Amino acid sequence: MNGADRLCDALLVNGVDVCFANPGTSEMHFVAALDRKPQMRCVLGLFEGVVTGAADGYARMADKPAATLLHLGPGLANGLANLHNARRARTPMINVVGDHASYHLALDAPLTSDIESLARPMSHWVGRAAGPDDVAPVCGAAYAAAMSHPGVSTLILPADAAWSAAHDTPLAPTQVPQPAPIADTALAAAVAALKSGRKAALLLAGKALRVDALAAAGRIAAATGVTLFSQVSGRSERGAGRVYARPVPYPIDMAIATLADLEVVVLVGGRVPVGFFAYPGKPGVLLPEGCEVVELATHANDLSAALEALAEALGAKAPPVTSGWTARDLPAPTGALTPDAISIAVARALPEGAILCDEALTSGGRYPMLAPIMAPHDHLPITGGAIGIGIPLSAGAAVAAPGRKVVNLQADGSGMYTVQGLWTQARENLDVVTIVFSNRAYAILQGEMRNVGVNTFGRNASRMLTLSDPDLDWVSLARGMGVEAARATTIEGFADLFDAALRRTGPFLIEAVL
Repeated sequence: MNGADRLCDALLVNGVDVCFANPGTSEMHFVAALDRKPQMRCVLGLFEGVVTGAADGYARMADKPAATLLHLGPGLANGLANLHNARRARTPMINVVGDHASYHLALDAPLTSDIESLARPMSHWVGRAAGPDDVAPVCGAAYAAAMSHPGVSTLILPADAAWSAAHDTPLAPTQVPQPAPIADTALAAAVAALKSGRKAALLLAGKALRVDALAAAGRIAAATGVTLFSQVSGRSERGAGRVYARPVPYPIDMAIATLADLEVVVLVGGRVPVGFFAYPGKPGVLLPEGCEVVELATHANDLSAALEALAEALGAKAPPVTSGWTARDLPAPTGALTPDAISIAVARALPEGAILCDEALTSGGRYPMLAPIMAPHDHLPITGGAIGIGIPLSAGAAVAAPGRKVVNLQADGSGMYTVQGLWTQARENLDVVTIVFSNRAYAILQGEMRNVGVNTFGRNASRMLTLSDPDLDWVSLARGMGVEAARATTIEGFADLFDAALRRTGPFLIEAVL
């Protein structure tokens, strides 16, 4: 029994039984310990951004953390972009980052770095095991922090803490504090705001976008006429028969116009909406001047219970209003292969219970409009704006939810950041359909150039914002990673490929040439 064994036991006793890994030399004792624990499923990623993105997708669906295994500071640094997305999604995760033996740090070997400083900006909690008997309590603290924030915990495991002998004392599951109840004053303020007769909105985020919470929000909307809006969150439960909260638009002018008539906003897990970026002459806060903001509940509260309490206080008992028809009633799209046509084809065919991972960016088409009438599904978007999450996110979701079809809407430029995740999908035989929107451009950046007044691109700008010369061959890339793939150039061809992909199991990629 050594420190590495104790870490495995401490993870398993808390139900953490999946480890997404890209290990190195300093983690070999932990790898050996994992090998002695068949209860732990170990999934290899060929790049740390795949590892952290997959752990994010897993936890969003499992509602519990996976562990990651990362090699020293550089390995952690390679995974930071998707840890940023996980932090914004408030995803529970436990990063195990190996470090040199404690006595070796003073020698400043080539891979020595300040791991705490690298971890802290993307972690809610950072801790280091001082020795083998410290490993289990530190792991318990990491688990409690990951579940109660919720968010990212980073546990640093020195090599000598892993290899040294540890006492084999019994372990018990770590107790996690229950979410705090909402304050009576917050409830009273929200009731008063919604009874004031002013133009009002509920702004929902986090677990307020799960089915039960949405149903309560729908009753409130039916009783008061309040508008339901959502902010980008780790997981939203959407589809026909479910209450839909309209997303606050990404384009700043559209967002300002959408929210322009609001006089009061009640926050339920959300925050005051702001622009993704600053633009000359445009506001940073998207609410109109003078709009009152009332915070009913934060992520530290039980958001579903908060909405139920608000509904009861308002006497909102009538069933929520949902759509009475489904996307399957839409006519099949014809003509050119466009984002709008693809979103209609996906909406018509998506099976009930599917998980839709969304890094389509500018190619999302009509999905936001179609989501309320699609088959009931879970929506997992990019949350922090750090591109390169779609492929690993879908892999992690598939590990967490076997038996459910995962569909990844993937922009081509961002897909190249973590294309190695296709190999993980193939190795684990994960049931993921990846749709690559092959427009051969960083189209979102082209739009941002126009937002700052640049409408004509010269040679330098064009070469930085396009993905041609040479064109990416996604079919060859996928097949080289072990994933079957095919190319669509017409909407009819795309629909046939998508239908066939839904009928089979295992990973499949469709390159949709726009």
